[in-house]
Amino acid sequence: MTEVTVKRLSASAADFDVSLDRLLAWDDSVDHQVNESVRHILHEVRTRGDAALLELTERFDRVTAASVADLEISRARMAQAVAAIPAAQREALETAAARIRDYHERQKAPSWQYEEADGTVLGQKVTPLDRAGLYVPGGKAAYPSSVLMNAVPAKVAGVGEVVMVVPTPGGTVNELVLAAAGVAGVDRVFTIGGAQAVAALAYGTETVPRVDKIVGPGNIFVATAKREVFGTVGIDMIAGPSEILVICDGQTDPDWIAMDLFSQAEHDEQAQSILISPDADFLDRVEASIRKLLPTMERAEIIATSISDRAALIQVDDMAQAAEVSNRIAPEHLELSVADPEALLPAIRHAGAIFMGRYTAEALGDYCAGPNHVLPTSGTARFSSPLGVYDFQKRSSIIGFSAEGASEMGKVASVLARGEGLTAHARSAEYRIKDREAS
Repeated sequence: MTEVTVKRLSASAADFDVSLDRLLAWDDSVDHQVNESVRHILHEVRTRGDAALLELTERFDRVTAASVADLEISRARMAQAVAAIPAAQREALETAAARIRDYHERQKAPSWQYEEADGTVLGQKVTPLDRAGLYVPGGKAAYPSSVLMNAVPAKVAGVGEVVMVVPTPGGTVNELVLAAAGVAGVDRVFTIGGAQAVAALAYGTETVPRVDKIVGPGNIFVATAKREVFGTVGIDMIAGPSEILVICDGQTDPDWIAMDLFSQAEHDEQAQSILISPDADFLDRVEASIRKLLPTMERAEIIATSISDRAALIQVDDMAQAAEVSNRIAPEHLELSVADPEALLPAIRHAGAIFMGRYTAEALGDYCAGPNHVLPTSGTARFSSPLGVYDFQKRSSIIGFSAEGASEMGKVASVLARGEGLTAHARSAEYRIKDREAS
């Protein structure tokens, strides 16, 4: 039988702050050997292109190809995958994609400008990226939902070309991932993975085009590679382990809450599941549900390790204190499993996604609610947002001075530039001042 221990914390305890800090601590430092390995791989691909990609793909994925072109999957092959998967899976993918597309269409921001009284025009031009790269895990860890969540917003944003990379260890292609790429409108797919795939997207090779931004989850080598190439290309984020925090008033079925906690714990041993409630008896009942339901789970060992190492049941005085503790944690996923979630919502300042009410399981957000499931982790919801259309667009300022405006603002710029000792700046502005010699 799988053993599990569940930590209990009380927000009223004198050592609560220390205990909470200890609970939330997560070491994201990269092993020195991983760093060195990744840097070597990046250098190889950057300097040797396709040849390095072929060697690394054979070494790490046991796939031999005559050329990188042979590792590309055609659109016809994607369409074939869409047609070949079971009808229920195809309908689920299409339904989820439609909901994700509808939600993200509402995020599109238009370009704008305005004219001042003297004819000066100011504004902002919103432009999609030319090309985005999407990393998708392969092998056993295959996530068609992540394909939709990353590719659909890019397409909605108007990205010219979406290039997907996915490893196929031993040559095993995941049909559901290919079908998701087809449904989402991915333009090109290469069956390469690891740090070498990140390098190919960041630097370009003879066959793989260079992209402007790389998005999507991956293992420690992929995350380290994304960190290394940031600056050469944009990236979405460096994500930590998955998290869920549930605030409950004690009136939801404890089995529901236990399973909601499991839904993140089953990702991996480092995932974090936290329940906050003012009802001590309810915390007891949820713990009993955890012990009852754990043996029924396929990934019981992973869940047990995650719950024992990183989970907690936290008792608070009231809902105001629950919101306060939640804001301090700034969770990736926050469930408000209470009678009136709208009343509690204004008190929530930091969360990647907020799930409102007893019937809104976080799992719905992972697949088909519509909002993006790529969310800030490890407390970064304090300053970060979910992946969205805005991540695939950039903004350019528009500045167009009239003769009159240039004359008036030239005087201001002149004073500031000379104050900074930048004479050329000042004189450049002064040339446009009317009657400058007379003045």
